[in-house]
Amino acid sequence: MTTNLTPARLLDIGFGFTAAQTLLTATALELFTKLGDQAMNAKDLGDKIGLHQAHRARIDFFDALVALQILERQGDGETALYRNTPESGLFLDKSKPSYVGGILEMSQARLFPFWADLKSALLTGKPQNEIKHNGKPLFEELYADPARLEQFMRAMAGISRGNFQSFVDQFDFAPYQTYCDVGGATGLLAGMVARAKPHLTVASYDLPVVAPIAKRSLNEQGLDGKVQVLAGDFLKEKLPQADVISMGMILHDWNMEGKMHLIRAAYDALPKGGAFVVIEHLIDNARRTNAFGLMISLNMLLEFGDAFDYTAAEFEGWCRDVGFTRFQTIPLTPVASAAVAYK
Repeated sequence: MTTNLTPARLLDIGFGFTAAQTLLTATALELFTKLGDQAMNAKDLGDKIGLHQAHRARIDFFDALVALQILERQGDGETALYRNTPESGLFLDKSKPSYVGGILEMSQARLFPFWADLKSALLTGKPQNEIKHNGKPLFEELYADPARLEQFMRAMAGISRGNFQSFVDQFDFAPYQTYCDVGGATGLLAGMVARAKPHLTVASYDLPVVAPIAKRSLNEQGLDGKVQVLAGDFLKEKLPQADVISMGMILHDWNMEGKMHLIRAAYDALPKGGAFVVIEHLIDNARRTNAFGLMISLNMLLEFGDAFDYTAAEFEGWCRDVGFTRFQTIPLTPVASAAVAYK
């Protein structure tokens, strides 16, 4: 019996960590930033990012990035010149506002080691992050270190920027007067809304420790005074009242009890006709195609133990139980969507 099947796809997935670490390491070394718009040979580029003098290791590293289509190479041998691709130049050069490498930096520094313990997480149901070593949950650990907290916030802004912009472009804000982004972090989404929809009164709401980060970031964007920065604890206090309330990459951080608490809090803070929006890597309803969303959900297991991502259908069911009556799903990118519940 003959077959056309080969193990190539399985091996490619199984060795996926090698490609991931090649990219993550290059980002951590700021290779793409230091290369910028230049073209450099292996020796000069290796010297610039501080690589060991072993020539073979350098060219293997750079040529692996070429093979992964993350760098381009002109010529062969020692005189070959390496440059950023349009993609890596746009998204992985820190000097550009389109930089998304913060989440890759955090992935190497934090997430990659935790994923080595996925088996343990699946067998025990317990988180595999910092809590294993010092007993402190993720957010408690982050909030204790302002510099690390800001790094985390900016990393999340990088991965969310494209999703947020697509939401701002697609959602109909015309019927509304007030908007609040809950768990607003650096104020990225609130700032985008304020810039694009000047008729709205806009606020970003997060914990008091986050407020200075949001104010500084909004000031850097020239939005000081255009976005109100509100401080509070959404687990202990009522949410600010607004016609539209959004949560970007927030609801998936919580277990079922936490999710329902936040949905009820949003419902109570909205007027009749108001909209509650969640922006997430929503898992497709059939749970067959959005592998990235499912991987993010497994990452929530590693981070929190009982937190998880969800489908639009699940979100609708939870919101119906609270009292929302109309629903909409807005595809944002191939792996992210906005789910909207109307009161």
